[in-house]
Amino acid sequence: MISSRSALLGRAFASVLVRSTKDVVQKQSARHGHAWSYRTAAPPHPKSVIIGSYCVGGFMWWWILWHLWHEPEHLTGEFPYPDPSKWTNAELGIPPDDE
Repeated sequence: MISSRSALLGRAFASVLVRSTKDVVQKQSARHGHAWSYRTAAPPHPKSVIIGSYCVGGFMWWWILWHLWHEPEHLTGEFPYPDPSKWTNAELGIPPDDE
């Protein structure tokens, strides 16, 4: 009886071990898909990545400058700025002079 139970337990333990090591190997290959550099210079980027980054950066600056030129209200506001020389002391919260 003990031998049959131990055989069952041994097979279950072996299947768990085989399954867990198989998963570890598969996960490690998925987790190491990038270049690994420790105390060394990182490998250079491919030329397509560099060209793509310049294109995206150029498009970004075109978008910003185009909208600053054609819609300056984003920075200056939609309404004209009031003339400060026409403000009264009461509007500015300045108390009257008592002389």
